[in-house]
Amino acid sequence: MGKRERRSFTDEFKRQMVQLYENGKTRADILKEYDLSASAFDRWVKQSRTTGSFKEKDNRTEEQNEFLALRKEIQRLKMENDILKQAALIFGRK
Repeated sequence: MGKRERRSFTDEFKRQMVQLYENGKTRADILKEYDLSASAFDRWVKQSRTTGSFKEKDNRTEEQNEFLALRKEIQRLKMENDILKQAALIFGRK
């Protein structure tokens, strides 16, 4: 059995699936009828209940946001460090 191609769903579709579930349609029926993965569907339900948004950035934890900010800061500092090294080499030659 081959791996299925990654599909993309609109926020409206996700909202409709969650709505079906909240209105009483079983999880199993929704997964089967719309050929959805359980993990994706469960994530949509969780996101809908916690933030009401399906965008990843709206559903990150505070720790995840801090981690991403720190990663960005490290990248900036590395770049500045490289610039300073180049400047030191240039000024060292004169």
